[in-house]
Amino acid sequence: MRKNKTTHVMSSVFILLFIGVFLVISGRFLYIQGTGEVDGVSLQELADEKRTNSYTLEAERGKILDRNGMTLAYDRATYQISAILDEEYSKGLEEPKHVKDIDKAAAGLAPLLNMEATEIAAILERGKEEGKFQVEFGAQGKDLSQETKEEIEALQIPGINFEKESKRYYPNGTFASHVIGLAQKQDDVLVGRNGIEAEMDNVLSGKNGFISYKRDNFNAKLLNPDEVIEEADNGEDVYLTIDQKIQTLLEDAIAQVDEQYNPERITAVVMDPKTGETLAMSSRPSYNPNKLGEVSNWYNDIISTPFEPGSTMKIFTLAAAIEEGVFNPEETYKSGSYKNDDMNKAINDHHLGGWGPITYKEGIQRSSNVAAAKLVWEKLGTEKFLEYLKAFHFDQPTGIDLPNEQAGHILYDWPIEKVTSSFGQGTTVTPIQQMMAASAIANDGSMVRPYVISKIVDSETGKVVKEKQPETVGSPVSKETAEEVRDILETVITSENGTGHNIYNLNDYSVAGKTGTAQIPDPKNGGYLTGDENYIFSFLGMAPKEDPELVMYVSVKQPELDVNEQGSAPVSFIFKNVMENSLHYLNIDPDQDNSQQVETIDMPDVTGMSANKAKESLQEKGFDVTVLGEGDSIKALSNSPGEQLLPNERIIILTDKPTMPDVNGWSKREVLKLSDLLELEVETMGSGFATKQSIKEGGKVKKKDYLVVEFSPPENQQGGNEGQEDETDGSESPPE
Repeated sequence: MRKNKTTHVMSSVFILLFIGVFLVISGRFLYIQGTGEVDGVSLQELADEKRTNSYTLEAERGKILDRNGMTLAYDRATYQISAILDEEYSKGLEEPKHVKDIDKAAAGLAPLLNMEATEIAAILERGKEEGKFQVEFGAQGKDLSQETKEEIEALQIPGINFEKESKRYYPNGTFASHVIGLAQKQDDVLVGRNGIEAEMDNVLSGKNGFISYKRDNFNAKLLNPDEVIEEADNGEDVYLTIDQKIQTLLEDAIAQVDEQYNPERITAVVMDPKTGETLAMSSRPSYNPNKLGEVSNWYNDIISTPFEPGSTMKIFTLAAAIEEGVFNPEETYKSGSYKNDDMNKAINDHHLGGWGPITYKEGIQRSSNVAAAKLVWEKLGTEKFLEYLKAFHFDQPTGIDLPNEQAGHILYDWPIEKVTSSFGQGTTVTPIQQMMAASAIANDGSMVRPYVISKIVDSETGKVVKEKQPETVGSPVSKETAEEVRDILETVITSENGTGHNIYNLNDYSVAGKTGTAQIPDPKNGGYLTGDENYIFSFLGMAPKEDPELVMYVSVKQPELDVNEQGSAPVSFIFKNVMENSLHYLNIDPDQDNSQQVETIDMPDVTGMSANKAKESLQEKGFDVTVLGEGDSIKALSNSPGEQLLPNERIIILTDKPTMPDVNGWSKREVLKLSDLLELEVETMGSGFATKQSIKEGGKVKKKDYLVVEFSPPENQQGGNEGQEDETDGSESPPE
């Protein structure tokens, strides 16, 4: 049979098609064999990946510490608990690996998770009914401490597992919170949100490492696993200039004022004027970074919130006038009100009608707005005064090493604005700008930049990586001017005419300073708010006057005052308590001969004595002595020989086998002494004196135990003196 021509053609086509497909496939195989890649993916790398196990070695975030090495923030191991319910998980095992007895497990876990046993049992029963492999216990089953984990493990409940997680922990709770800041998890990595945590995030965070090795199908490591280990590079430690003891004094005082007066805002900062080191800084409202809740203010008002400061600005008006040689303290002027031809409104003294003809020195003492206005307009000149405002850096941020600093604004367009700037109205500044400017007055004319970071230290070797040095940023006035300004500011406190008389004086130290009672702009109606409480009451002071070791600024906004109580009361309470105690703590020699002065006592050397003998010896000196432990040999003391202490100060003696004392009535400082001595991890809540403790009296304690102490303010706590006239900066509001 003759073949059809079409059959020949189709056969040829199929043969050619087959040959083409064969060549393509063969070529593809040859290509893959030669290159070892498919679609740009290396088959060798893919195989290695499939049979390689890899684990992240998490880097530990660096610590934040105070100037003396007290830890303020660190990574703390926490645990999340879960319970395995699937019986198949225990199949073929001698001991069960799942929760076998639900009621027994619930009864054991309940007190340790702060839950009801019935609630835990219901979670377990529901999970079992729904066929779940395991269940968790909500918020109560998270963030468990090492101590709680160990207590649960001691119950030996089968099926209970823990997952470890690093969490940033702040052992002092609401303590310099706006300075230290907050770090939170983002994509399983701790990231600084504000404060030092944000400012130094790249230094603190470190770099994760990893470990990898090849395995077989059963997840067992191969004989030649090609194991690779890259160690984690932990973050560096950051030491602050903050002094934990001075900060504690400040926090306690602010907390008491906050409790008693319920103000809108409180700000306070303590600085060494010779170096710019910030020793304490705090504000309210604040927050506890361990238990955030609802936070009403994330900003550090001391550096981020400019406001019209009021009469504390007269310090710098006075300094400019003295430096230019136009201030005659004995020259008289007519107080009460002032208006020149270029002003569309008069400005007034806070005392209606003024005090008649008085000297310029008395005008400063009485905080006369007219005195400041006449010095600028008639003596100094507005352009020259503007030069001094800029020389004191009121036109720029300080450059402090904290995030989100905002500079104030010199309002200087209209004639009345140039006048009101002389007494702190219209023009805005921040507390830290005032502190930097005040350092020139305290430091004989040399103005230093404030800072809070002392040094950066390698967390593994202890080697100092970088250390901050004091920085002089200007000399707006001479040494002689600075001394004269301090002399006059001292009379604000000592003179019967002074607005700070018998309010800001200290027992043992002379003070130079200036009060402020600033009006608050009315956002709704324009102008300024009215009413006895609608002011920002403040004080900027330094001590001792001749050679100031500390400068301190305090402001309290809109406190709730009792009838006839002055706005200076809450401000003076903070200033006096913190400044006096801080100077004593720093061993600054008193410069005032005060008949009521409290003598300090040198801590005797009791090393080598028995505990009982040492206790008797210290009690004879007038100290309050607490002995920890049953032994008779002294292991450690809370204070060092030769240290100057106040009468009745608590000294703690550590011996063998210490147990927890009853800390009821102890101050926060004494509790921190105890935690340092026993190396406890302590969290404090509230302020005042201790009322509750998490470790019961007589309980055994060991290093790294977690202690929570609640504090409550003492009753009938008073601050300041009643009946003292405050000054208010009572000019008419300047034009918009």
